Amino acid sequence: MRVPMTEYLVIDLDTERWVCRVCDQDMGSAHGNYKEGTLVHDRDPREIHQPIIDPERYEFTFSPDPAYCRILEYYCPGCGTQIETEYIPPGHPPAVDMLIDVAALRAQWEERGVDPEEVHNYGPGEDAQKHTAALKAIGHLR
Repeated sequence: MRVPMTEYLVIDLDTERWVCRVCDQDMGSAHGNYKEGTLVHDRDPREIHQPIIDPERYEFTFSPDPAYCRILEYYCPGCGTQIETEYIPPGHPPAVDMLIDVAALRAQWEERGVDPEEVHNYGPGEDAQKHTAALKAIGHLR
């Protein structure tokens, strides 16, 4: 049984693993942080939030200072789908945004007696799945 947790992540309760909803890439134990199984891009915040005033003339430009802020982008290593983004101070470890009691989650869904993926139908649709199948067919995904 697979339980959707976010738009792009499910927990496979049979294997107790985080899995990408687009390409079924395994991203690690559901008892830990899914971010450990992703590709991470440490982005300079000035790439996203350009200075409003001239940085050559002014110290403070209304753009985040990379000495105080960084943007971490998390991507599925299988298909490259962006899963999460967070703003954190430099040197700070990735935030743990979900800690799941897998046994309790399993018990809740077994008690409900329905398929969680049918009940929670948000997330990547047929277009994403067709795109992934096409990439696999031409050898760009495993």
